[in-house]
Parts: sequence; C-alpha cells; structure tokens
Amino acid sequence: MDSAARSFLKIENLVKKFGDFTALQDISLDVYDGEFVCFLGPSGCGKTTLLRAIAGLDIQTHGRIEQDGKDISALPPAERDFGIVFQSYALFPNLTVERNVAYGLENRKLPRAEIDVRVAELLQLVGLPDQGTKYPAQLSGGQQQRVALARAMATSPGLLLLDEPLSALDARVRVHLRTEIKDLQRRLGVTTIMVTHDQEEALTMADRIVVMNHGVIDQVGTPQEIYGSPATSFVADFIGSMNFIPGTVAAKGRVTVGDFPLDCDTTGFNEGDAITVSIRPEDINAQDMEHDDNVVDGEITHLQFMGSFYRAELGGAAFSGHDVQADFSVNLVRRKNVVLGSKLPIRLPADHIQLYPPVED
Repeated sequence: MDSAARSFLKIENLVKKFGDFTALQDISLDVYDGEFVCFLGPSGCGKTTLLRAIAGLDIQTHGRIEQDGKDISALPPAERDFGIVFQSYALFPNLTVERNVAYGLENRKLPRAEIDVRVAELLQLVGLPDQGTKYPAQLSGGQQQRVALARAMATSPGLLLLDEPLSALDARVRVHLRTEIKDLQRRLGVTTIMVTHDQEEALTMADRIVVMNHGVIDQVGTPQEIYGSPATSFVADFIGSMNFIPGTVAAKGRVTVGDFPLDCDTTGFNEGDAITVSIRPEDINAQDMEHDDNVVDGEITHLQFMGSFYRAELGGAAFSGHDVQADFSVNLVRRKNVVLGSKLPIRLPADHIQLYPPVED
C-alpha cells in the first residue's frame, strides 16, 4: 500500500489461547482504509479465529485491536462498527428478503420510510431488486449470499468481515459472485477482510493477502508479491504449484542440484549450506539451444493435457531423482513433437529460482 495510506484497523501483539492450545501467536497487522484484505491459509491456521477476534466474537487472550483510532479490544460485538457475512448465510428463514436486509436498521429504530428506501437501494446494489417479498428458501445459494451481503452493508459499517462467504456455492456461481463482491467493495470503498482457504479467491479479489500457518503470519503482500516472491517454502507450496529440489550452495551465486550447477541468487546462504531450490512449472522453458545458462537435459516421464497447456513431469539425473513439473504450451508440444519418453533441453531461468532452507518431507 501507499505509505501515506491511513491505517483503519491496527492489530498489535494479538494472542488467542483455548486452554493449553495457542490459536494465534503474537499477531500484528495494519489494514488500511478502503483496502480489501484476504486472510488465507489451510484449515486450523487461525484465520477464522483472527476474524472472530476482530469482531469481538472471540475476545483475544492478549493484545490490542484499534479501529479508526478507537481501542475496541474489550468491546462486545454490538458496540463494534462492522458488518459480517458467514459461509452459511445465516438468514432468518421466517423473514422475507426485505425484512432480512432491514433487520439491523429496525433494531436502530429508524423511520419506516427511511428503512424502505435503504432496503430498496441495497437490493438494487446486489442485483436483487425484485426479490424483496420472497423468503430465503425460495432463492438460490448465490442469491441468498447476496441478501446476506446486503444485510451486512445495511447500517453502512466501517468494516466488512466475510467468513468464507463463497465456499458453499458451486464453482461457476463462486467465480461470478467474487467478481461482484469485489466490484461492490470498490464502489462503496468499505474496508473489507475476507477469510478464505481458496488461493484463487485470494489472488483475484485481494489488494493484499495475509498468509497464515499454525497461528502465525508467514507473509503479507500483494497477490503479485505473494505469488512471485513467496517468503517461505510454506507460502511457495500453498500458493500455486511449485517444484522443490534439494541442493547445496556451491559458491556465491551458484548452487548444485545433484552434480549439476545452477546460477541463481544465493543471498542469505553460505557456501556448503543445504538448501531447497524452487521454481514454478510455468517458469521452466523448453530450449532450442543448449548453450544457455541453467540448461539441463530432461526426460518426459508423464504428460497431462490441461486444456490450454500441457503439464509435463521431467525426470533425469540433473534433478537428483526428483520429478519436476513444467508447463508447456500446446503449440510447443506440437512443434517439438513432445511425447512420453521425449528428451529435451530444459532451462531454469536464474531470476525465477528461489532458495529456501531444506524442506522436510
């Protein structure tokens, strides 16, 4: 984010324990005004616990939360300025769509005419202007989630919290709705935090991604930073596909994989260190010429058609017995007549290689 951006939500040294189990370990994070942030990670990593702490649904054991300059650390949920959308929609089945959206406004004792105008405005905003008299059971899952979103936005909260809001929907609806949610968030300018375990959702929707693992933050960055420069082997493995090959630092700017030397940035490591060499499948090139740097001979051991490209598994002595995945275009496979058993020179560009400490199996 721009260094001049205003921190709207500040989390400092947050710890959450459940008995002897520590779910969150010293979490500190700034979320900026108008930003869309995704908490991403596998089940049990602490992302939902962190969201619930922000909402006051699970008060932290230690630490401080400040929203818009106000310390909300000990406030109950009703006194915090947020709207929330759950995975399960959590709509009132006995109330119409209009009454569901109006619920928070009615609790604030606003005039009926003002409520009706606001509800109509919100239903128009989420693309359901003619569904107000229906009940939740009469709507599709995607429509119900739109209603839940309208209800969360009804009171114009400063913070919108989304707890895996799309995971209960089928794939096509999920893709469509994530575009709508992001567009809506941009139009309203509301600071938004979404919990998800779906890396594609995070990459396509977030301004910044917070990758969590075992109750700590592994990395915070833009989707491009998280994908292109993962800070840890966990982030590299969790986001997208990544090859991991054991190796050794041979000298400054050079490593060996098996007996094969590779040029790459070795900053942070010393000669003789055991390391893990990583590179994404799409960054591996099939070469026409063998005299370039970092070119090894690979043999196609598996070839899988993926529609717009082929994913190949490469074996060979240069990879120390580890199969390496590479993504080749359909045109390249046709042009080079790549089939099972084909042998071809493969280039691992130095600027796409990243090194990590040894990865445990």
